Amino acid sequence: MLLPLILTACGTPQERCINQQTRDLRVVEGLISDTQRNLNRGYAVEEYTVTTVEWQPCAVQPPPDENGNPRPVEMCLEDVPMTRTRPVAIDLGAERAKLDSMLAKRDQLQAEAAPRIAQCRELHPE
Repeated sequence: MLLPLILTACGTPQERCINQQTRDLRVVEGLISDTQRNLNRGYAVEEYTVTTVEWQPCAVQPPPDENGNPRPVEMCLEDVPMTRTRPVAIDLGAERAKLDSMLAKRDQLQAEAAPRIAQCRELHPE
């Protein structure tokens, strides 16, 4: 989640300006892509988290023995969250309506972004 912020900070002033002005457009485009994949598959994919138990080195290890030799590493059972996916049924008609609505919103956002992008290029020529 932090990587996009780091990469954004590395862009030129023009790129940062355009990135800021087109954020909502990129979000909608991502949602459109997800919805199109759902329609193509005929179902959605849901992420969920399960917890498994694994042996891992304990946080506190025993001190060296009386001769200064390290003791064997102690192992502890630790809960480890794992993300998995599963198919989820969707209403294809509702999904199609959602896609149509988002496509219209994307067109609106593109029209709104065009003058802002031009302004960014004017303010921050490369």
